This record gives sequence, C-alpha cells and structure tokens, in this order.
Amino acid sequence: MQDPVTELDERFSDPAAQATPWATTLKALETAQLFWITTVRADGRPHVTPLVAVWLDDALHFCTGPSEQKALNLSHNPHVVLTTGCNDWTRGLDVMVEGEARRVTDRPTLERLAAAWAAKWTGQWQYEVADTGFVHNEGTAHVLAVKPTKVLAFTKGTFTQTRYTPAS
Repeated sequence: MQDPVTELDERFSDPAAQATPWATTLKALETAQLFWITTVRADGRPHVTPLVAVWLDDALHFCTGPSEQKALNLSHNPHVVLTTGCNDWTRGLDVMVEGEARRVTDRPTLERLAAAWAAKWTGQWQYEVADTGFVHNEGTAHVLAVKPTKVLAFTKGTFTQTRYTPAS
C-alpha cells in the first residue's frame, strides 16, 4: 500500500498524540517475525493461529497446507485479519492488516516470495516453487496474498490509533 490515507483516531489516542507515520508501520510489517491470522470457520466461529508472513508488492503473504483449518476456512470466506506486535502494554507497536486472502500461483512471484522467506529468517524457511505454490519437506503449501483494505497501528506508551486505507 503506497502512500495510504493516514488518519489518527482521536477517540483512542492520547490528547497530544500524532498519527504513526506509514514508514514506521511498514517497517513493523516488513520485520515482524510472527503474525497471528484470524479466519472464520464455515459455521461462523473464529479461528486464530500463529504463522510467518512476508510483506512484498504491497501485500502481506503467508502460506498454509491445503488441509489446514485456515485453508478450509478460506475456501468459505477469504476475509482475514493478520496481527503482529509487542506483548507489552507500555511500549511497542501493534499492527493489524485486514483484507481478503487470494491464492498466488504466478511462478515469478512465487520465486521472489520463496527468496524473501529464506532471506527474512536467515534460511530457516526454505521453499521450492511449484505451479500451485510451495513445496517443502512436509508437503505442499498454498501461498496467499492479502492486499490491505485497512491497516491499524496501535502505539503504546503514548497511545495512538492510526488507520491507513488505500489511496483512491
């Protein structure tokens, strides 16, 4: 999301707070080691699980095995929320990305994503690229992209809530 519309929500921010710059929030998305994804089961119940993700081409990317609960949920409802942050009330930045998860099957993009996963975690996440996604020692994985419809950043210490939406 390049040059998003940035708005401070004064209802949930300290009186003298300033909106968190997009560059700060983007850095948090690019460097986060862990995200939590929320999907919705077919019966409407939420499902939350941790995963690793990569920010590339203005989208947050993650992968899942085709039989995992989140993949089953996404077959019924593509809407997701991905969250990352600091588990401390007095410091840090929490970021929430909302959007629809869409499969990535374009081989050049998958190649770039596999390289990004390997680079981000110093080689701990190695994937081979196949026409349908990634292949690794435990089988195949679907790769999904979430282009944000909304991003929220919550700064702690000096409390702010900043909302980012795509520019028209």
